[in-house]
Amino acid sequence: MGTGIVAVVAAAFPAGGPVTRTAAEIFWLIAVSLLVVLTTALVRHWIRRRDDALADARSHTMFPFYGAVSMAVLTVGAGTGSAGRELLGGVAVAASATLWTLGTVIGLVTYVVMARRLTRPHQVTPVPSWLMPVVPPMVSAATGAALVKHLPEGAPQVAMLVVCYTLFALALSAALTVAVVVGRHLLSNGLPDTPLVPTLWIPLGVIGQSVAAINLLGGASGHAWLHSVGVVYGTTVGALGVLALVTLVTVTARAFRRGLGFTPSWWSFTFPVGTCALGANSLGVALDSVVIVGAGVTLWCALVLIWSTVAVRTLRHAAGQRGGRAVRDGSAAHALSAVR
Repeated sequence: MGTGIVAVVAAAFPAGGPVTRTAAEIFWLIAVSLLVVLTTALVRHWIRRRDDALADARSHTMFPFYGAVSMAVLTVGAGTGSAGRELLGGVAVAASATLWTLGTVIGLVTYVVMARRLTRPHQVTPVPSWLMPVVPPMVSAATGAALVKHLPEGAPQVAMLVVCYTLFALALSAALTVAVVVGRHLLSNGLPDTPLVPTLWIPLGVIGQSVAAINLLGGASGHAWLHSVGVVYGTTVGALGVLALVTLVTVTARAFRRGLGFTPSWWSFTFPVGTCALGANSLGVALDSVVIVGAGVTLWCALVLIWSTVAVRTLRHAAGQRGGRAVRDGSAAHALSAVR
């Protein structure tokens, strides 16, 4: 997720030059490699330590990370159809569609499971990571927009648009429900402990991804009224996103002053910033606004800096854990956190 989104955003810029194209290809290749390695690790974990894997899947704390699997597959798939197009040629679209289908199916499974769990009584503290299993359909909506033009005109394109808008609505409704539950808890009990502050960025990802999705779908539809819906939604929710971003930067800066040390939760900074960059770029293109597209470029530059910092710290952390033993021998959550 956190790596693939760098490639997806770089490939989406309307006036991308050699630098952004090269960056998109490099980050896409890194994301593909990580997806293969970590998928292998996760499958091996389920085979060798099935009881632990089942315990993770049943846990309110660990299960949300399975949403990262879907979003990782979808993000790499989107990058395959854009950043990987010149390297793969005609195969890129087919590969992208295959990954989109796989990621969407996985995302719908995590969505249904989490939705059912939310309707049952539980004694678990609501946390922002609960959004991860219900957000994948929003990522499917955003990434599916790029596939519309590759389908035959008429019914196939309309059907794809209907599917994507439906996925958008499903994700938005569930995300709002979870956000209300988590928000009430935060208002009643205050902010989480310092090490968990990075997870507060997760809801920002929903804002950015939804703005990107509805504007990309509006553009893919070719209908003026859907384009207008995207612009109105993007402008309104985008303004909320700016306010949320400023608030999160302030809260996070205070956490660093209190001694926020590195944990895998730092990857929570990457994907949300990436989706905001993609959302700004998509809205800017819809409005033909150089300023808003420029904001997207600025966010992407910040994303690259954040990704580089977190990646270096992750490598150091892995070295301290004797070559990443946590990924090989630990729970599925370790592998899924690394996917982010």
